[in-house]
Amino acid sequence: MNACPIPSPDDTPAEFATAARVEVEKWRDGRCEAVTDVVAEEVPIALEYNGISHAVMMATPADLEDFALGFSLTEGILADPGELYDCEIVQGAEGIQVQMNVATERFVALKEKRRNLTGRTGCGLCGAETLEQAVRHPAAVQAGALQFSAGTLHAALEAMQAQQQLQQQTGATHAAAWLGRDGKIKLVREDVGRHNALDKLIGALAEDKQDFSAGAVIITSRASYEMVQKAATVGIGFIAAISAPTALAIRLAKETDVTLIGFVRRQGHVVYAGSHRLV
Repeated sequence: MNACPIPSPDDTPAEFATAARVEVEKWRDGRCEAVTDVVAEEVPIALEYNGISHAVMMATPADLEDFALGFSLTEGILADPGELYDCEIVQGAEGIQVQMNVATERFVALKEKRRNLTGRTGCGLCGAETLEQAVRHPAAVQAGALQFSAGTLHAALEAMQAQQQLQQQTGATHAAAWLGRDGKIKLVREDVGRHNALDKLIGALAEDKQDFSAGAVIITSRASYEMVQKAATVGIGFIAAISAPTALAIRLAKETDVTLIGFVRRQGHVVYAGSHRLV
């Protein structure tokens, strides 16, 4: 099977292309046809802090600066976006290196628990070595005045899908979108991994100095525990998912006062936690 990179929707350079064309055999109604298909790229992304490798994640090679900052914040490596001094993207023979220069205090703390790991698409507890490390408990969010109507959520989901350019090309990516207080989709990030898409979104919002308590996240995946944990860590108090949450995600949402809604469809949804933020 031959594959050649194709430009991404945001004109990413060829070596960072987010999709590739491949020759495939397409079967329908018992007939086979040779056609060209478009598939999503998946690349090892090494996240390095002050010259030390911390994690290697399989991800879509786009919006990597957003990914680096978002991952650093949601995993508790950085407490503030200003602690990331510099970020350089380097193409390697086997993947991409994201070389970050962070505050000395944060780097010293990271060295104490440093580990190398390989993150798999859409799963993984990043570097957890003990049961105590596996489940972090963020502080309760401060988004008490935020409210959205059911109609706003349903309309936002449709608007979000129209902005998922890579998904439209390949059918293989997740997305995370930011819903502003005015009910409009402000930003969308995509990735083959649902956690990565959320990290990219959070990184982009942090870089733009957005108020995490003044909007909601919409995700095109199930709402796993880690998705709630990442959101709560930075103060996001509203998550709407197209699929179901897990029991652990629901318990963490209640503990951190995060509104958690699942099975968001055109005509319905299910509220699992925090109904006070839904009009």
